[in-house]
Order: sequence, then C-alpha cells, then structure tokens
Amino acid sequence: DWFLKGNLLIIIVSVLIILPLALMKHLGYLGYTSGLSLTCMLFFLVSVIYKKFQLGCAIGRNETAMESEAPVGLPSQGFNSSCEAQMFTVDSQMSYTVPIMAFAFVCHPEVLPIYTELCRPSKRRMQAVANVSIGAMFCMYGLTATFGYLTFYSSVKAEMLHMYSQKDPLILCVRLAVLLAVTLTVPVVLFPIRRALQQLLFPGKAFSWPRHVAIALILLVLVNVLVICVPTIRDIFGVIGSTSAPSLIFILPSIFYLRIVPSEVEPFLSWPKIQALCFGVLGVLFMAVSLGFMFANWATGRAACLDTDQALLAQVPVRMHMEGSGPLPRVPPARHVEVAGSHERGCQRRGTAEVADWPTSLLPRDAKLGSWP
Repeated sequence: DWFLKGNLLIIIVSVLIILPLALMKHLGYLGYTSGLSLTCMLFFLVSVIYKKFQLGCAIGRNETAMESEAPVGLPSQGFNSSCEAQMFTVDSQMSYTVPIMAFAFVCHPEVLPIYTELCRPSKRRMQAVANVSIGAMFCMYGLTATFGYLTFYSSVKAEMLHMYSQKDPLILCVRLAVLLAVTLTVPVVLFPIRRALQQLLFPGKAFSWPRHVAIALILLVLVNVLVICVPTIRDIFGVIGSTSAPSLIFILPSIFYLRIVPSEVEPFLSWPKIQALCFGVLGVLFMAVSLGFMFANWATGRAACLDTDQALLAQVPVRMHMEGSGPLPRVPPARHVEVAGSHERGCQRRGTAEVADWPTSLLPRDAKLGSWP
C-alpha cells in the first residue's frame, strides 16, 4: 500500500506541510509551529518518565519492542538484564555522543533572524531569549536521556523509541508527536540558510518571490535526497555534529574575533586573543578526533557485518538439509539481507532479499514470509 512506503510519505509531507511553511516571508510566522513542536517534545519527555515508573526494572522480553526473534543458533539476550546504572560506558559508539550533543545545541544561524523579529530588539532581550531556549532544551534533553537510560540500562539502543512495545498506543502517539516535531522544525532551519544564500549570491537585491520560492525548492529537494539515500539519521547527526558544530561553536567565532578586533586595540599576544586562538585550536582537534573515530567505527562496523552475514549464511544449507528440505542448495551472496541483531553491531541494510533470490527448496512457511527467515 502507498501509505506504507516511507519514501513516498516523505515526499508527500515535504510538499503538503514543509514547503508551505518554508515559503513564509518572515520567521515570526513560524513561532506558532515552533510552539507546537515544543509541546510535542514535552509530551515525549512526560511519556518517557511515565514509562520508566510503569515498566520498572523487571522487564520481560514480551513487553518490549523486540518483536523479531533472533536466528537459530544465536543467543537471545533479554532487555534490562542488569538494573545497574553506569556513569560511563566505553565502546565504539562513543564517537557519536559528543558530535550529536554539539549538534543539538547549534542555534547560531537562527540568532540574527530571531533578533530581527523581536518587537524591541536589543542585546539584553536577545540574551534572555537565548538563555531561556538553551536552558529549557538542556533540561528536556537531559531528563529524556536520563529516564530513557534508567528504563533499559545497558540494553538501551540508539533509537530509544524502538525499545518500547510497538503495540502500545501511548508509544504510537509519542512517535507521531516526535515526527510532527521534527517536521515542523525543518522550515525554521531552512529560513536562515535561505537568508544566507540570498545575501551571498544576490547581495543588495530586492525581495523577489520567484527567487524566494526557487531557493526553498532546491533546499527541500536536497534534504529529501539526503533523507532517502542515507539509511540512518545517526550518521547525519554524527557527520554534521563533527563538522558544522565545531565550526559554528569554536572555530568561526575565534577566527572572527582575531580578524575583526584590530591589533591596536588588542595585541595578538594579549590574553583575550590567546584565549580565542586556543578556542579555535580546540575546535579543530575536536573535529579531527570525532571524524577519525567515526570513520574507524564505520570501517569496523562493515567488517563485523560482513563476518556476521557470512557466518549466518553458512548455516542456512546445513539447517535446511537437517530439516529434510532436500539437497544442499546454493546460497546467494550476502547482499541485501536483513540480519536480526545486526543493528547491535552497527550494521545497516537497505532491504530484504526476495523469495526469487533464494533456493526453491525453502520450507513453505519460509516462502510465505517473502524474505530470508
């Protein structure tokens, strides 16, 4: 059915919801949608806290979102096996933690557009807006992460909503609210990008609706292509958090200060400029280390996925032969296979194999599934 195809739904939502909001001339009109987005995230936070006290520590396998059984021969580990919180966890996924946190607090491009939309713009009022916004988001992100971790402990995954039962009406409403919040955030992010492109490519030109609409359409098409082609949003957050976030938070402000403030006012070896230089160097180191760990994680993850696929595929002919389904069949290559448990190893698959790609001697119950059992 068409409403079950994710790529088609992304295009429909982009055309019917995001595009009209992205065509707004002033950022102030998006304040109502931003308020609705904030309300959705508050609902998400309250639901996570409620689920923590509802589920408690004794969580069984049937009460969670692990609806697909692990393949035969692989150990099945239940959720929340140890209800002990750890302050620090050292593993390969640490390379995504700091970049995603940095990306979550990158609000620098929206500062000037918001400043121009204030009723009585001043430095003090803008500082108050920034303090309230960043403080509220910090509390909301911190509470959501804390109670989400205290619900599943060491078994928590990157997509926390996938840990809950997919048949729970509350969780379904939460997922819908998160989708709505993310959807309504896109026009707010596109607004400063379009403003910057207009100032860069068409400086001094008067406002033009054709140019306004064309830039919005190009940006929205690029966003849709990125969403459809990249298999997981974690990689997008990781790359952007490792590149643009250090540039906006550390590198560019320090460079601007060093270049704008003349040497007659502040000598280069003065303490403020030394601080700015150290700040920029810290950003460059942060970017290099984050990208290095991320690329290493991708390389080791692909190697682990390949080893897992080959090991699981090697078991298929023997298992089918033992079940009396005929001679040992020829096993197809390990591409386009959805391996249960592969997400724990950082593996990502783009689809499942069709029945025609697999041996015709599969059991009837397997043939009805339409994919590899």
